[in-house]
Amino acid sequence: MKMAIDTIQIDGAQGEGGGQILRSALTLSMITGTPFRIEGIRAKRRKPGLLRQHLTAIEAAATISGARVEGAAPASQSLVLMPGAIRGGDYRFAIGTAGSCTLVLQTVLPALWFADAPSTLTVSGGTHNPAAPPADFLIRAWLPLMRRMGAVAELELLRHGFYPAGGGEVRARVAPSRLVPLELCQRGELRAMRAQAIVAAVPGNVARRELEVVARGFSGIDTEIRELPQREGPGNALLLEFEQQQVTELFTGFGQRGVSAETVADRVVNAARAWLASGAAAGEHLADQLVLPLALAGGGRFTTCAQSSHLATNVAVIERFLPVTALIEPAGAGWEVSIANRD
Repeated sequence: MKMAIDTIQIDGAQGEGGGQILRSALTLSMITGTPFRIEGIRAKRRKPGLLRQHLTAIEAAATISGARVEGAAPASQSLVLMPGAIRGGDYRFAIGTAGSCTLVLQTVLPALWFADAPSTLTVSGGTHNPAAPPADFLIRAWLPLMRRMGAVAELELLRHGFYPAGGGEVRARVAPSRLVPLELCQRGELRAMRAQAIVAAVPGNVARRELEVVARGFSGIDTEIRELPQREGPGNALLLEFEQQQVTELFTGFGQRGVSAETVADRVVNAARAWLASGAAAGEHLADQLVLPLALAGGGRFTTCAQSSHLATNVAVIERFLPVTALIEPAGAGWEVSIANRD
């Protein structure tokens, strides 16, 4: 999927102005072989420029594609990447903070589907970070859809790493794959509802209070408290899972100092109710993570409950690298996103 075109210039302040612009550009640059220059990285964030997790994603991209890089330094707001050939292999990267493992994984995994050989990828850092999808979300919600599209991949959570301590680890096994379009406009019948409250070096009473709120909100839901070893904490996460015929959605809340267990649970319950009321297949965060694989597959469509700035910005970056057009149109109480080749 190599395309010999000029360097693409990207404004890192466009749209929502966050790290997703950089991550999508890294992924697409590797896959298409197209160099890019980005200015204004994370310009709209409280701490603009590159953080440790972004530097790890850049390091990973450079390593697997033999890329030349300029500007990869802490707080840098500009970067140039000139990729080479994507190579399979056994890779290990450490963020060194509670920066998100999952965001690094999502930057690199799609590129490894286009590698010359199978790969193993291990990333250490934060696995449960309020600013990113947790590892559970990738494993239960995102990965099954990628497999339906033809991706050969496995994900394993080896150790939890909560914010702010980090120390978690996730491993992926990937093989070269040919992606096919996905149609995901209906979620299908409900098969199971599950709620899991995870605690590590946090009183078990916190988990019980969270699950009591969830049980009041969703009659008949299966609940579970999972107590992790003290060494994996301190941390608390509440996972609310809906297994539907066509899609599994996972809503997550994180315990924070000064925020009651009931408040954490209420927020998760309200997010799930909004998705259920919309009738759409994908929640807001899953929608953000579907557009790039669909574009790589050459097309597809899905419905979502929200048209986020992340989604619109991601689409804008994708259209710079790939010959696809994305339409986001109202559909019932939500939105329909369709992607098609421009050819």
